[in-house]
Amino acid sequence: MAQTTKKALAASLKKFLLTKPLNKITINDITKDCEINRMTFYYHFKDIYDLVEWIFIEEASVVLEGKKTYDTWMQGMLNIYEWVLENKPLIVNVYHSANRETLERYLYKVTYDLIYGVVEEKASNIPVSEEDKVFIADFYKYAFVGEMMNWIKDGMKEEPQWIVKRLAGLIHGSMEQAFQYYCKDRYTLK
Repeated sequence: MAQTTKKALAASLKKFLLTKPLNKITINDITKDCEINRMTFYYHFKDIYDLVEWIFIEEASVVLEGKKTYDTWMQGMLNIYEWVLENKPLIVNVYHSANRETLERYLYKVTYDLIYGVVEEKASNIPVSEEDKVFIADFYKYAFVGEMMNWIKDGMKEEPQWIVKRLAGLIHGSMEQAFQYYCKDRYTLK
């Protein structure tokens, strides 16, 4: 029952975003649309931005399901771009709001989950420390999310498939080179 209510609240918010900016949508608008009282909303979420964050987290698991390997990461990244495009009113409103960090946090998390799965797989037979694997995944996460934030800022005009192919050019081979570097005694640099 709680999931059904949360999903109804999310659907209502997305519906309002087709006609109103995020900062003009009220909890009252959403609860009236869902035919529930305000306390029911507050039982599930502390405010509208909490609802937005829930939408991001809830839908992230679906977006990346089974796409965290080297052979499938491009499809996973494409799924992220397509989800952003499908939810353009939500994404654009959050991007232009004071809570842009909610969007960035979501993108960082979902991208990190995707990339770290690839790093783990590719480093499975290479003696790379956990700290170095996290560093490599973080590097790609920041690069990929930075590219996506620019894409959002520019109006999401470029085709996601083209962006993902360009990202693949950056990752192909470079991850293996990073592992080889981190296998060496990196502390000998002076």
